[in-house]
Amino acid sequence: MSDFGFFRAAAATPRLIPANTEYNAQQIIECMRTADKSGCGLVVFPELCVTGATCGDLFKQELLYEKSLEGLARVVSASNEVSCAIILGSYIELEAIRLNIAAFIQGGEIKGIAPKMFVHGAESRWFAPGNSIAGNVTSLNLMGDDIPFGALLFKDPRSCIIIGIEISSDADRMVSPGTLLSLNGANIIVNPSASSDAAGGAARRRNMISEVSGRNKCCYVLSSAGVHESTADMVFSGHSLIAENGRILSESERFNRDSSVLLADIDFEMIRRERMNAESFYEAAGCYADPVACAPVYINPLKLFDEHSQALARHYSKTPFIPDSPLSAAERCSEVFQLQCAGLARRLEHAKPAKTILGVSGGLDSTLALLVCAETHRMIGKSVGDITALTMPGFGTTDKTRENACSIASAIGADFREISIKTSVAQHFIDIGHDIINHDVTYENAQARERTQILMDLANQEHGMVIGTGDLSEAALGWCTYNGDHMSMYNVNAGVPKTLLRHIIQWFIDYKLNGPAADRDFCPDNVSLSYALEDVLKTPISPELLPPDAHGNIVQEMESSVGPYMLNDFFIYHTIRYGLPPEKLFYIAKLAFADDYPNDTLKKWLTSFYERFFSQQYKRNCSPDGPQTGSVCLSPRGSLLMPSDADYKLWVDETAALANDSL
Repeated sequence: MSDFGFFRAAAATPRLIPANTEYNAQQIIECMRTADKSGCGLVVFPELCVTGATCGDLFKQELLYEKSLEGLARVVSASNEVSCAIILGSYIELEAIRLNIAAFIQGGEIKGIAPKMFVHGAESRWFAPGNSIAGNVTSLNLMGDDIPFGALLFKDPRSCIIIGIEISSDADRMVSPGTLLSLNGANIIVNPSASSDAAGGAARRRNMISEVSGRNKCCYVLSSAGVHESTADMVFSGHSLIAENGRILSESERFNRDSSVLLADIDFEMIRRERMNAESFYEAAGCYADPVACAPVYINPLKLFDEHSQALARHYSKTPFIPDSPLSAAERCSEVFQLQCAGLARRLEHAKPAKTILGVSGGLDSTLALLVCAETHRMIGKSVGDITALTMPGFGTTDKTRENACSIASAIGADFREISIKTSVAQHFIDIGHDIINHDVTYENAQARERTQILMDLANQEHGMVIGTGDLSEAALGWCTYNGDHMSMYNVNAGVPKTLLRHIIQWFIDYKLNGPAADRDFCPDNVSLSYALEDVLKTPISPELLPPDAHGNIVQEMESSVGPYMLNDFFIYHTIRYGLPPEKLFYIAKLAFADDYPNDTLKKWLTSFYERFFSQQYKRNCSPDGPQTGSVCLSPRGSLLMPSDADYKLWVDETAALANDSL
């Protein structure tokens, strides 16, 4: 595989002079050549850009029409020189009407023409709505050729890319042409547009393109008319956008005074799989698709991305569970925390336990779970003192983590208790004939199971509910002791990956305990709680099941065994959310982590991830209830239906065959 399902598209905004078709055609051709040199397979130009969209009553002039056809012919001829396809806005006269159209041009010919379906306001003074004839006229003669006409689906049989066209304000309709084309199979919708700009217009445009691409599960390419259109009554900003499945991939600078070509590499294979896995999309397609109304036009194979000659023009976040924008990241943390609290609140209101019980270690997971419990008790009017936070030091517990657990529970006002498990586990080793100096998996797991037994028995004793603390990343990797920390009565962290969990605690410090919107009444001592939480964030991630070193420091760091959680969360997200195969996942991991890990390290931990993910499904298949907080969920009750005995050989073998060479 060399294209990985990627396809480079461009939205071009050329300089133009209204009514100067010769100049405009030359500018279009130059942009087309620029895009082609950049490896684009498709270039979209604005609405009516051969003449300019602001010619007004000049559209009624025969001379302008003749010259517009000459300009169009020049672009068509020049398309022989490039390997990309072009979608170009112009207009045609057909019998007694004039139509605003977009032409699909490839290899020196016009493959098809799509009309603007809806016109309104002053536009109706010059152009007729395309929907008035699109159902009756299926082809037209232009430049001596019979050309398909109407609502067209431009199909590349090699790549399964299907392109549909809607023009400018067609996209604003309740049921737009783009939506109908999507339901009939188009996975890339292009929009040659000439919408004027105004204050707030960019945000509206951005939101609309993002929403439409997400709802239709498609790529959306919007090319907008630029600042050189007439400004008699309106201003045009050249605000172009390329979006994919609800996400803006690329956005142009507004009010650029030069020609511009906006590029993005879209993942059409991901779009195909998203549609395949979305029941809602195909249910809608089954009800509303109209194969008769949308005619197929087969085009020449489009130029796809080539990893050997191109660098991917696409950003992959190292932390896909966390938005890149600090403001968006804070909003995500707040939302996830509220979802955790809402889930627990409903469970507590239903079960009506006298106590909420959880084990606290001074680590990330149990710390967040304790904060969730405290906030939830406040929400439902239950005393925070009814939270029993139990620390159970074992052979690997350090003073640092024990002190943090005590500080956090005490600051919150929870009922903090301590029960050492050393004596009981030592007796257990005697009972089963295990040598206590043998620090194997039995040594480790016996401690985890003893802690769970204490929590469960204490819950029986005090009519309590045991709250689980294990996170989504640990569940994916099976990094939990079966019937030990694997088990609880409700797990508030079940939907939270490790990388996001750390951010939520930092958000809690920055926004909940400090800052202008701080909750001053969250606990009696917000300052002490903030200090203790900061210390938790600095502590290495560890189950603390092996004895500390001579200086009392943690020796068992989890990431040395299962791999960096930043990598694992990256693998989890793209495997579960998008079903990426090893070759593509390795490729994008090399892009994202080029400055952090050598390729052989990425390959090592990717192999480890597959082996652990498949082999540990039996633990997830009997996991406790817990709230889903994002698009990735491992619950066996509908989110991840996977057999416990599925073989990982296909994934590991493909990973082993991958080359370690750099990008």
